[in-house]
Amino acid sequence: MTTSLRTTPLHSWHVSQKARMAEFAGYDMPIQYTTIVNEHQATREKVTLFDISHMGRLRFEGTRAVELLDHLLTRRVRDMQIGQIRYSLVTNVDGGILDDVLVYCLESPSGRNYFLLVVNASNRDKIVKWIQPHLADYPDVEFTDVTDMTAMIAVQGPKAIETCTKLLPPSATKLEYYNGKVTEQFGKPCIVSRTGYTGEDGLELIVRAEDANRVWENLLLSGRQFDIQAAGLGARDTLRLEAGMPLYGHELDEQTDPYQAGLGFAVQLKDRTFIGSDAIRSRKADGSLLVRVCLMIEGRRAAREGSELYDMDGHRVGRVSSGTFSPTLQTPIAMGFVPPALAAVGTTLEADIRGSRAAARVVPLPFYKRK
Repeated sequence: MTTSLRTTPLHSWHVSQKARMAEFAGYDMPIQYTTIVNEHQATREKVTLFDISHMGRLRFEGTRAVELLDHLLTRRVRDMQIGQIRYSLVTNVDGGILDDVLVYCLESPSGRNYFLLVVNASNRDKIVKWIQPHLADYPDVEFTDVTDMTAMIAVQGPKAIETCTKLLPPSATKLEYYNGKVTEQFGKPCIVSRTGYTGEDGLELIVRAEDANRVWENLLLSGRQFDIQAAGLGARDTLRLEAGMPLYGHELDEQTDPYQAGLGFAVQLKDRTFIGSDAIRSRKADGSLLVRVCLMIEGRRAAREGSELYDMDGHRVGRVSSGTFSPTLQTPIAMGFVPPALAAVGTTLEADIRGSRAAARVVPLPFYKRK
């Protein structure tokens, strides 16, 4: 029995451009239009568009929405100002990561404050089910999954802001990093944020589903002078890996706590409690747990997810969680998990690549940082 895949409002456009489509998180998504390397380099050098409408978008309104989110998230919400966006985590009672999320504090055109939680596509259903039982304790909170009513588009690259200048008011294109606002795109409602998942500057736009194709075409027209092009999930993965950004299901899962994943900055334990906070305090002090590292691999072959890592005495000590050949650095790179004693920058390990060993040196995070 086959299950039909979800589609985004831009699906027909991707098919018309003969994108290579594949299943991702229950959606039929574009993996690439030309080549992954071409789309990766276009993002690093110019500007590209990504359809990220598969990401979940959850809206919270009501006087106690702040209390609910403070109970669910590892990072404090109650001191957020209108327009602020924070990277945070949702953890289970054992401190394991259920998802990494962005929480937006926004104001509607009518002056009503609300929060928007952007979650990973693969975790959307899980997070909705996780939230629902807690709503009974906060009956005045209005919770709405607005994913299917909206679309989300990422404009990324050195020319991303210039591309959007003609289409959005100055207040939107001059946002500080990790800030957002409710505005309009040619008279249509639009949430704009200075965020991304590529290591480049750029904006992410949330629009009504029925407006998605028009906004997408407007962006393509506005960016034509910069040779703008669409990019698929293949390039999004190589870009985020170069930027040292974790991916759920690879660097993050329900058995991994925030400190193991190197995301201690997204946890605020002082003077507050949230689901999993007690377990995270305990795990933070546990020096036996593996931690995330960045690795530069010798040679030309990439160490893929699941490749085993060895110390110089030949003992198996960890595993690779993500790996690729870096189009920007022209060398294989990987992220993986090893004991804290082997996590210092400069430590040399070995990665098993299809039966042969290659030197793997621990390097600072991230691999790539824009100028």
